[in-house]
Amino acid sequence: MIEPGTRHYDLGQKGIDIFSDMVCGDMALSANSYGWYASTSNMIVTTDFTREENLLIWRYYYKVIALSNNVINSFGGNDAIPATSAARHSLAQAKAYRAYAYFYLAQFFQRAYDPSQPILPYNDGQTISFAKVPASQIYDLIERDLTQAVDFLDDFTPTSKQQFSKHVAKGLLAYTYAAMGNYPDAKILSEEIINSGAYPLTTRGQLAFPGLGSGFNDVNTPSWMWGYDLTVDMGQQLLNWWGQVDYFTYSYQFAGDRKTIDTNLLALIPATDIRRSQFGTSGVTNRMPINKFFDPARVGNSQQVITTDLVFMRIEEFYLLSAESAAKSGDETTAKLRLKELLAIRLSGGLTEAEAYVDPLTGDNLKQVIYNQTRIEMWGEGKSYLAQKRNQATITRGTSHVFRANQAFAYDSDEMSFQIPQTEMNNNSLITDQN
Repeated sequence: MIEPGTRHYDLGQKGIDIFSDMVCGDMALSANSYGWYASTSNMIVTTDFTREENLLIWRYYYKVIALSNNVINSFGGNDAIPATSAARHSLAQAKAYRAYAYFYLAQFFQRAYDPSQPILPYNDGQTISFAKVPASQIYDLIERDLTQAVDFLDDFTPTSKQQFSKHVAKGLLAYTYAAMGNYPDAKILSEEIINSGAYPLTTRGQLAFPGLGSGFNDVNTPSWMWGYDLTVDMGQQLLNWWGQVDYFTYSYQFAGDRKTIDTNLLALIPATDIRRSQFGTSGVTNRMPINKFFDPARVGNSQQVITTDLVFMRIEEFYLLSAESAAKSGDETTAKLRLKELLAIRLSGGLTEAEAYVDPLTGDNLKQVIYNQTRIEMWGEGKSYLAQKRNQATITRGTSHVFRANQAFAYDSDEMSFQIPQTEMNNNSLITDQN
């Protein structure tokens, strides 16, 4: 048995973000010295249920579910409505976490959304099924949990961004609706988050070094909705997301396991777009995100105790999800508006260049551009895999991958979803097949 937290890619959600970014191909393993992600990049993990990476993902989310159920039951179970606001807030946190875990399990372990397909064991703290239940039952629970969390958190002011706010719960619910193909409701929630005014767009300076406030390393960045503040007293070192991705941290990125942007995706970013400068252009750091994610000291391999923070969700996701949902709902006006607002900051020509690019787009071309912009904007943040499945896309890898370069993978191919782990199959006689 793998001891939790001992493997150098067992990093909770941020570690899983790396797995998913590599599987969808936007993050290339372009040098492989230590082998941590060789089987992920080579699509062995997603086709071989004996690989430990499947177990790490499965175990992480089911542990979140078990802990959430304990808290929910301590308040009286799924139907409880606590009398005090403090109790409602605590219950809402637990329900949002349970929904979050089931949402990601459904994304990773089902090839494509099919409400009738049995996909996962089910445990809501009161009803338990060791056999797989239909996806509809999983999604119904996610929707109920997040809807109640939004309601219970309406009067809650988080004391830190690691807590769920009503906006973060709405964000997860918007992602859930989009994954189900319910784009009208995904658009409504995305628009509510944007129109709340709680989170301004990331500034041009913040998007890439040497801009003011750049680095995607500070949880206090106003556009961040959900994140984690890493501090010196936590003693975080190599076994951390930054220890895998940041060249300026004591890291595998510096030492020889290079994670870079896929060459085909990089080619989609015009020279006038500030996001192109997020990536190195020569030498060892070529195509590394050295100007997007970095320790502010910017000395290679130097940050040993990690104090750079972790981002889980930011406002740009919902400009893009609103645009995607609007385009898929036939509201191209809103889709173009949200896309132009985003690009006006990123393109050197501002709104004029954004309008010239976006206004002529219609139909499938508009949808494709929104999808491409999602991949560019959210590179390295664990959202491209979700977007590939929503958009039913086939991705052709570029030349920058050590493994499977120039090969194409459809969103619903065997290689694009993870495997129910061997341990679960061995110990649960009610699961006899993969999804």
